[in-house]
Amino acid sequence: MIMLDRIVEKSPAKINLFLKIINKRKDGYHNIRTGVTLLNLCDEITAEKNSEFNIKYIGEFAPLENNFDDCIINKLFKFINIKKPNYKFTIKKNIPIMSGLGSASSNAAATLRILKKLKLFEINDIFQFNKIGSDIPLFINQNDCLVRKKGDKIINQIFPKYYFLLIKPIFNSPTGLMYSKISIKNLNYKHEYDLDEINEHDSGNDFEKIIINESIEVKNISKFLKNLDNAIFTGITGSGSCCFAAFENFKIAKINQKLFRESFPNLWSFVAENNSL
Repeated sequence: MIMLDRIVEKSPAKINLFLKIINKRKDGYHNIRTGVTLLNLCDEITAEKNSEFNIKYIGEFAPLENNFDDCIINKLFKFINIKKPNYKFTIKKNIPIMSGLGSASSNAAATLRILKKLKLFEINDIFQFNKIGSDIPLFINQNDCLVRKKGDKIINQIFPKYYFLLIKPIFNSPTGLMYSKISIKNLNYKHEYDLDEINEHDSGNDFEKIIINESIEVKNISKFLKNLDNAIFTGITGSGSCCFAAFENFKIAKINQKLFRESFPNLWSFVAENNSL
């Protein structure tokens, strides 16, 4: 078998345009409803032939000492139970972690695409991977989509073109911790709205109030973004702390990024667009 010497895969970030918690399931998971669009902000994974299997993180958001305690790539190889190939996987981390932008799940999906190109693994069921990362199936799907139930129902969608000003606070919000703070008695989503089509009730993020209550920093950023001129809508993405404002064109988004940096000079910001991959 001829093995490819070098493979490069982009690993895009995502934005949750809205996210509603429907209820808590008997298995401990939550039924959700969320609209997801993919961005041109990407990590990059390079697999190169090597004397042994190796993972190396580089880039702005690489972990200290080249190690994530719960490295999604190691978890993936353990889950699919194949022999690790003699390749060096270099993962350039351009996406902030614990932000709600989906970088870990996206990395796992990109790694699966690499393994498919190496003819080492074939995906038969994308939803088996939500056992190690609930967003992995949507990144394997590689389309904008409406996600329902516990993340195991994906319906492809076409969303409008937006330019997003993304802001990553210092504050981090791990997914498990945020879900543990959901009060079941406060869930009041009407089930007749939970359709297979986008509808007028699809707006807002049920984690936003929780995260704002946890962090005065996120509260201040959110307030700043809501007061920007020409913002179509604002919010946070997923259960993470990344805040965003959506604009109709790149120029307006960049102008507002400059305004933001004048008020918050030490925070990471980026202008990303959807519908461009």
